[in-house]
Amino acid sequence: MIAIIDYGSGNLRSAAKAFERCVQETGLSEEVVVTSDPDVAAKADRIVLPGVGAFKDCKDGLQSVSGMTEALTEAVLGRGVPFFGICVGMQLMASRSLEYGETDGLGWIGGSVSPLELSDPTLKIPHMGWNELEMTSDHVLLEGLADGDHIYFVHSYHVVTEDPSHVLATVNYGGTVTAIIGRDNMIGTQFHPEKSQSAGLKLISNFLNWKP
Repeated sequence: MIAIIDYGSGNLRSAAKAFERCVQETGLSEEVVVTSDPDVAAKADRIVLPGVGAFKDCKDGLQSVSGMTEALTEAVLGRGVPFFGICVGMQLMASRSLEYGETDGLGWIGGSVSPLELSDPTLKIPHMGWNELEMTSDHVLLEGLADGDHIYFVHSYHVVTEDPSHVLATVNYGGTVTAIIGRDNMIGTQFHPEKSQSAGLKLISNFLNWKP
């Protein structure tokens, strides 16, 4: 069972539809469940954490679901359940965010959620629209993806990791912007795979078949 976590943030239906499509196309039998029940999350075989908006609002929303943070931590860190964070769901994996003050993250990947710093004053923040992937890793989850694949962003902050090896791919937007992070049984994308057409669906399919 693939649990997409509902904590009041994220385009849940779009994410669920993308995962359901990839389950069908890859011939798998997993059920995709959108849930705010920590008991369901704790038993899941794979976990997806979407998120849109401000980091603090998302963190507060997650903590407001009684027992959910503990269930996710036990599943992901304790049992090694494959985890996929999307947009702010990815940012929540970091140690902290510097958006509107400092807010603690889950601390699963060391680093800070920092504002985009653009060298080109003609570029706008938020970074919104399509951009081209630049691979920095040969991680198995990137199989079938390539430099130049187009992915869709809507964000003003990104994760700056303490360990550069945790950055799996970047894009260029007035400088280097983190696109994908990961370690162990965890992956996160700053972009929206459910809106990124073939590249996004390929990444989701890879995640569904991943055995970290």
